[in-house]
Amino acid sequence: MKIKKALFLSLLMVGILAVATPLTSAADNKAKMLEVSIKEPSVNLVSDVVYSQQPIYGYSNVPLEMDILQPEGKKPLPAVVFVPGGGFMSANNDKSVQQRMSISEAGYVVASIEYRVTPQSTFPSPLEDVKAAIRYLRANAEKFNIDPENIVVMGSSAGGYLAAFAGTTNGLAEFDKGENLDQSSDVKAVIDLYGLSDLTRVGYGFSEEVQDLHKSPSAPEGMWVNGPSVMSPGGSIFDNLEKAAKANPITYITKDAPPFLILHGDKDALVSPNQTEILHENLINKGVDSTYYVVKGAGHGGTHWVQPKVTKILINFLDKHVKGKENKNNKR
Repeated sequence: MKIKKALFLSLLMVGILAVATPLTSAADNKAKMLEVSIKEPSVNLVSDVVYSQQPIYGYSNVPLEMDILQPEGKKPLPAVVFVPGGGFMSANNDKSVQQRMSISEAGYVVASIEYRVTPQSTFPSPLEDVKAAIRYLRANAEKFNIDPENIVVMGSSAGGYLAAFAGTTNGLAEFDKGENLDQSSDVKAVIDLYGLSDLTRVGYGFSEEVQDLHKSPSAPEGMWVNGPSVMSPGGSIFDNLEKAAKANPITYITKDAPPFLILHGDKDALVSPNQTEILHENLINKGVDSTYYVVKGAGHGGTHWVQPKVTKILINFLDKHVKGKENKNNKR
């Protein structure tokens, strides 16, 4: 025991001397001293988080996943639920990495979700998934260091449509299905990037040829609402206008909707800026706080949407409506 104790003390003294010995100066070893000021948090990725399990055509139980960008911080942080686009036919939650990372570095937990799509599913299943994701994050707020009172929804294209829908149906229990029903699916604010708002007018602003394509039962919006003809009644979006209206976020707008930030590219060849203009006008007419930008030269996605000028607008909107502060000096 005495030998072991003596050996332990010897090792301890070596460690103390090693710590106490000053490092060779940068000048002596020709290393360049780099001083770093801490301006951004470290961000961790939590991937493949199952937030819901739902039936999809041919399968009784399919896990729906989200990837979470989680900034390190001592206090609970506000969260952004990102809903990717995909023409109503895909929901790849790997999209928009730069946008999501920039928002997370600004102090937001960002959860990018997948959801059910056509032709395997029809509306309102995808909206139910978005709301299930919001409820899941509230139920697990402590686990992911989230402030449950400050959750925002954001999306692009079909995801922008679903984000707008989640916001316009705040307080409406009709689309709350599945797990964590003791939690609210309400959101504090909405960011809609070139999303749809009226599925009967998707072709407006384009050529007659394009407008005719949207009258087909095989157009994505037709299958989104009516399903493919081989598996369900099917039909064009115009075959059941009452059903189509129920699948439009503008139908549900009230004065109590949360603040909206809407952006659309003037060179968008897939979704006309007419769609977001309709949404903005309906929001304003109901007395809702809505800010609308048309991005010059921007198409349906692409390089314009990851530029600092656009990112600054997104983060400033979040800071104002979620953190309660203006951030005019944001240098992103």
